[in-house]
Amino acid sequence: MDAATERSDPSNTARLPLAGRHVVVTRPAGQMDHLAEALVNLGAKPVLFPVLAIADLADPTPVIQMATHLDRYDLAVFVSPNAIQKALALILPRRSWPAALRVATIGKSSERELARHGITDVIAPVGRFDSEALLELPPLQDMAGKRVLIFRGDGGRELLADTLAARGAQVDILSCYRRTRPNHAPTALLDLWDDGHLDAITITSSEGLRNLFDIVGKLGQTYLKKTPLFVPHQRIAEQAAALGCHEIIATGPGDDGLVAGLVGYFASHHEH
Repeated sequence: MDAATERSDPSNTARLPLAGRHVVVTRPAGQMDHLAEALVNLGAKPVLFPVLAIADLADPTPVIQMATHLDRYDLAVFVSPNAIQKALALILPRRSWPAALRVATIGKSSERELARHGITDVIAPVGRFDSEALLELPPLQDMAGKRVLIFRGDGGRELLADTLAARGAQVDILSCYRRTRPNHAPTALLDLWDDGHLDAITITSSEGLRNLFDIVGKLGQTYLKKTPLFVPHQRIAEQAAALGCHEIIATGPGDDGLVAGLVGYFASHHEH
Protein backbone atom coordinates (compact mmCIF):
# COMPACT_ATOMS: atom_id res chain seq x y z
CA MET A 1 0.00 0.00 0.00
CA ASP A 2 1.32 3.43 -0.87
CA ALA A 3 2.57 5.68 1.92
CA ALA A 4 0.19 8.47 0.97
CA THR A 5 -3.43 8.02 1.91
CA GLU A 6 -6.39 10.33 1.56
CA ARG A 7 -8.92 11.24 4.19
CA SER A 8 -12.23 12.57 3.05
CA ASP A 9 -15.73 12.96 4.31
CA PRO A 10 -18.66 12.40 1.94
CA SER A 11 -20.65 15.06 3.77
CA ASN A 12 -18.31 17.78 2.47
CA THR A 13 -20.13 20.40 0.48
CA ALA A 14 -18.94 22.98 -2.02
CA ARG A 15 -19.74 25.69 0.53
CA LEU A 16 -16.77 24.72 2.70
CA PRO A 17 -13.69 26.91 2.19
CA LEU A 18 -11.35 24.06 1.16
CA ALA A 19 -13.96 21.88 -0.58
CA GLY A 20 -12.31 19.32 -2.84
CA ARG A 21 -8.77 20.60 -2.32
CA HIS A 22 -6.07 17.95 -2.10
CA VAL A 23 -3.68 19.16 0.62
CA VAL A 24 -0.57 17.17 1.46
CA VAL A 25 0.17 16.71 5.17
CA THR A 26 3.83 15.84 5.73
CA ARG A 27 4.08 15.57 9.52
CA PRO A 28 5.49 12.29 10.90
CA ALA A 29 3.06 9.39 11.21
CA GLY A 30 1.24 9.65 14.52
CA GLN A 31 1.34 13.48 14.45
CA MET A 32 -0.97 14.08 11.51
CA ASP A 33 -4.43 13.64 12.99
CA HIS A 34 -5.04 17.16 14.32
CA LEU A 35 -4.19 18.88 11.04
CA ALA A 36 -5.88 16.23 8.88
CA GLU A 37 -9.13 16.46 10.85
CA ALA A 38 -9.11 20.26 10.68
CA LEU A 39 -8.71 20.04 6.90
CA VAL A 40 -11.50 17.47 6.53
CA ASN A 41 -13.81 19.73 8.53
CA LEU A 42 -13.15 22.48 5.98
CA GLY A 43 -13.92 20.20 3.02
CA ALA A 44 -10.35 19.34 2.00
CA LYS A 45 -9.02 15.91 1.07
CA PRO A 46 -5.84 15.52 3.13
CA VAL A 47 -3.13 13.42 1.51
CA LEU A 48 -1.05 11.89 4.29
CA PHE A 49 2.58 11.66 3.19
CA PRO A 50 5.08 11.68 6.10
CA VAL A 51 8.51 13.03 5.19
CA LEU A 52 10.11 12.44 8.60
CA ALA A 53 10.08 9.28 10.69
CA ILE A 54 10.67 9.42 14.43
CA ALA A 55 12.55 6.39 15.75
CA ASP A 56 13.76 5.24 19.14
CA LEU A 57 17.46 5.43 19.89
CA ALA A 58 19.49 2.35 19.05
CA ASP A 59 20.89 2.62 22.59
CA PRO A 60 18.69 4.35 25.18
CA THR A 61 21.29 3.92 27.96
CA PRO A 62 22.38 7.60 28.10
CA VAL A 63 18.79 8.77 28.65
CA ILE A 64 18.14 6.08 31.26
CA GLN A 65 21.33 6.98 33.10
CA MET A 66 20.42 10.68 33.04
CA ALA A 67 17.37 9.90 35.20
CA THR A 68 19.68 9.67 38.21
CA HIS A 69 21.46 12.95 37.41
CA LEU A 70 18.57 15.35 36.82
CA ASP A 71 18.90 16.99 40.22
CA ARG A 72 22.20 18.58 39.27
CA TYR A 73 20.53 20.77 36.62
CA ASP A 74 18.78 24.15 36.97
CA LEU A 75 16.86 24.04 33.68
CA ALA A 76 15.70 21.34 31.27
CA VAL A 77 14.75 22.36 27.73
CA PHE A 78 12.61 20.08 25.56
CA VAL A 79 12.74 21.17 21.92
CA SER A 80 9.68 19.25 20.67
CA PRO A 81 6.81 16.92 21.60
CA ASN A 82 8.93 14.04 20.31
CA ALA A 83 11.70 14.92 22.76
CA ILE A 84 9.19 14.99 25.60
CA GLN A 85 7.54 11.69 24.68
CA LYS A 86 10.75 9.76 24.10
CA ALA A 87 12.68 11.14 27.08
CA LEU A 88 9.92 10.96 29.68
CA ALA A 89 8.93 7.45 28.58
CA LEU A 90 12.38 6.36 29.76
CA ILE A 91 12.80 8.68 32.76
CA LEU A 92 9.45 8.78 34.57
CA PRO A 93 9.12 5.00 35.11
CA ARG A 94 12.41 5.26 37.02
CA ARG A 95 11.85 8.46 39.01
CA SER A 96 9.53 11.43 39.40
CA TRP A 97 10.46 14.74 37.82
CA PRO A 98 12.53 16.85 40.28
CA ALA A 99 10.36 19.58 41.81
CA ALA A 100 13.21 22.10 41.66
CA LEU A 101 14.08 21.52 38.00
CA ARG A 102 12.52 24.22 35.81
CA VAL A 103 11.33 23.20 32.37
CA ALA A 104 11.31 25.22 29.14
CA THR A 105 9.84 24.26 25.79
CA ILE A 106 8.63 25.61 22.45
CA GLY A 107 5.09 25.35 21.10
CA LYS A 108 1.60 24.64 22.36
CA SER A 109 1.77 20.94 21.46
CA SER A 110 4.91 20.60 23.59
CA GLU A 111 3.19 22.37 26.48
CA ARG A 112 0.24 19.98 26.16
CA GLU A 113 2.55 16.96 26.13
CA LEU A 114 4.36 18.14 29.26
CA ALA A 115 1.03 18.73 31.01
CA ARG A 116 0.01 15.19 30.11
CA HIS A 117 3.00 14.07 32.19
CA GLY A 118 2.11 16.39 35.07
CA ILE A 119 4.63 19.15 34.27
CA THR A 120 2.71 22.42 34.12
CA ASP A 121 5.05 25.17 35.38
CA VAL A 122 6.73 25.71 32.03
CA ILE A 123 8.77 28.52 30.49
CA ALA A 124 7.47 28.91 26.93
CA PRO A 125 7.11 31.68 24.36
CA VAL A 126 3.71 33.01 23.33
CA GLY A 127 2.80 33.95 19.77
CA ARG A 128 6.04 32.84 18.12
CA PHE A 129 7.23 29.29 18.53
CA ASP A 130 10.91 28.85 17.81
CA SER A 131 14.27 28.79 19.57
CA GLU A 132 14.73 32.51 18.98
CA ALA A 133 11.46 33.32 20.76
CA LEU A 134 12.37 31.09 23.71
CA LEU A 135 15.76 32.77 24.01
CA GLU A 136 14.09 36.19 24.25
CA LEU A 137 12.27 35.30 27.48
CA PRO A 138 13.49 36.95 30.73
CA PRO A 139 14.26 33.68 32.63
CA LEU A 140 16.81 32.71 29.98
CA GLN A 141 18.83 35.94 29.99
CA ASP A 142 21.19 35.70 32.97
CA MET A 143 22.46 32.12 32.81
CA ALA A 144 25.81 32.58 34.58
CA GLY A 145 26.62 29.47 36.58
CA LYS A 146 23.40 27.66 35.59
CA ARG A 147 23.41 24.05 34.41
CA VAL A 148 21.12 23.37 31.46
CA LEU A 149 20.10 20.06 29.90
CA ILE A 150 18.64 20.11 26.37
CA PHE A 151 16.51 17.15 25.25
CA ARG A 152 16.31 16.85 21.46
CA GLY A 153 16.64 14.52 18.50
CA ASP A 154 19.95 13.52 17.03
CA GLY A 155 21.48 16.45 15.15
CA GLY A 156 19.37 19.58 15.05
CA ARG A 157 20.15 23.26 15.43
CA GLU A 158 22.83 24.41 17.84
CA LEU A 159 21.35 27.88 18.44
CA LEU A 160 19.87 27.11 21.86
CA ALA A 161 22.97 25.41 23.21
CA ASP A 162 25.37 27.98 21.77
CA THR A 163 23.38 31.00 22.97
CA LEU A 164 22.82 29.69 26.50
CA ALA A 165 26.51 28.80 26.77
CA ALA A 166 27.43 32.30 25.59
CA ARG A 167 25.23 33.65 28.40
CA GLY A 168 27.25 31.72 30.95
CA ALA A 169 25.43 28.41 31.26
CA GLN A 170 27.00 24.99 31.31
CA VAL A 171 25.00 23.16 28.66
CA ASP A 172 24.63 19.41 28.12
CA ILE A 173 22.73 17.96 25.15
CA LEU A 174 20.90 14.64 25.37
CA SER A 175 19.62 13.01 22.17
CA CYS A 176 16.49 11.01 22.93
CA TYR A 177 15.22 10.00 19.47
CA ARG A 178 16.34 9.65 15.87
CA ARG A 179 14.91 11.39 12.81
CA THR A 180 15.05 9.37 9.61
CA ARG A 181 13.77 9.74 6.05
CA PRO A 182 10.85 7.41 5.30
CA ASN A 183 11.49 4.95 2.51
CA HIS A 184 8.32 5.08 0.46
CA ALA A 185 7.34 5.71 -3.13
CA PRO A 186 6.00 9.09 -4.34
CA THR A 187 3.43 7.43 -6.62
CA ALA A 188 0.34 8.95 -5.04
CA LEU A 189 1.73 12.49 -5.24
CA LEU A 190 2.92 12.03 -8.82
CA ASP A 191 -0.51 10.70 -9.83
CA LEU A 192 -2.27 13.71 -8.28
CA TRP A 193 0.18 16.10 -9.94
CA ASP A 194 -0.30 14.38 -13.30
CA ASP A 195 -4.08 14.78 -12.95
CA GLY A 196 -3.75 18.43 -11.90
CA HIS A 197 -5.36 17.68 -8.53
CA LEU A 198 -2.59 18.37 -6.04
CA ASP A 199 -3.53 21.79 -4.68
CA ALA A 200 -1.16 22.47 -1.77
CA ILE A 201 1.58 21.05 0.42
CA THR A 202 2.13 21.80 4.11
CA ILE A 203 5.70 21.55 5.42
CA THR A 204 6.62 21.96 9.08
CA SER A 205 10.41 21.54 9.07
CA SER A 206 13.38 22.34 6.85
CA GLU A 207 14.65 18.78 7.18
CA GLY A 208 11.27 17.46 6.11
CA LEU A 209 11.31 19.71 3.05
CA ARG A 210 14.73 18.41 2.02
CA ASN A 211 13.49 14.85 2.50
CA LEU A 212 10.42 15.55 0.35
CA PHE A 213 12.64 16.80 -2.45
CA ASP A 214 14.67 13.61 -2.27
CA ILE A 215 11.64 11.33 -2.10
CA VAL A 216 9.73 12.76 -5.09
CA GLY A 217 12.71 12.63 -7.47
CA LYS A 218 13.44 14.79 -10.52
CA LEU A 219 9.93 14.73 -12.00
CA GLY A 220 8.31 15.37 -8.64
CA GLN A 221 10.69 18.26 -7.97
CA THR A 222 9.52 19.94 -11.18
CA TYR A 223 5.92 19.74 -9.97
CA LEU A 224 6.84 20.61 -6.39
CA LYS A 225 8.51 23.87 -7.37
CA LYS A 226 5.20 25.04 -8.92
CA THR A 227 2.91 23.86 -6.10
CA PRO A 228 1.74 26.27 -3.36
CA LEU A 229 3.84 25.45 -0.31
CA PHE A 230 2.50 26.46 3.12
CA VAL A 231 5.14 26.83 5.84
CA PRO A 232 4.75 28.05 9.45
CA HIS A 233 8.25 29.47 9.85
CA GLN A 234 10.47 31.87 7.93
CA ARG A 235 13.40 29.48 8.14
CA ILE A 236 11.47 26.86 6.16
CA ALA A 237 10.40 29.51 3.64
CA GLU A 238 14.04 30.43 3.07
CA GLN A 239 14.92 26.75 2.55
CA ALA A 240 12.06 26.41 0.04
CA ALA A 241 13.25 29.46 -1.88
CA ALA A 242 16.79 28.08 -1.95
CA LEU A 243 15.45 24.84 -3.44
CA GLY A 244 13.69 26.78 -6.21
CA CYS A 245 10.07 26.75 -5.05
CA HIS A 246 8.08 29.53 -6.70
CA GLU A 247 4.96 29.87 -4.53
CA ILE A 248 5.77 29.89 -0.81
CA ILE A 249 3.08 31.01 1.64
CA ALA A 250 4.35 31.81 5.14
CA THR A 251 1.59 31.17 7.69
CA GLY A 252 1.06 31.65 11.39
CA PRO A 253 2.54 29.06 13.77
CA GLY A 254 1.32 25.52 14.24
CA ASP A 255 -1.58 23.68 12.63
CA ASP A 256 -3.95 26.61 13.24
CA GLY A 257 -1.62 28.91 11.34
CA LEU A 258 -1.36 26.48 8.43
CA VAL A 259 -5.14 26.07 8.24
CA ALA A 260 -5.73 29.83 8.33
CA GLY A 261 -3.12 30.30 5.60
CA LEU A 262 -4.77 27.69 3.39
CA VAL A 263 -8.25 29.16 3.87
CA GLY A 264 -7.00 32.68 3.13
CA TYR A 265 -5.08 31.60 0.05
CA PHE A 266 -7.90 29.60 -1.53
CA ALA A 267 -10.47 32.28 -0.75
CA SER A 268 -8.62 34.37 -3.32
CA HIS A 269 -8.15 31.42 -5.74
CA HIS A 270 -11.71 30.26 -6.30
CA GLU A 271 -11.25 28.26 -9.46
CA HIS A 272 -10.09 24.67 -9.12
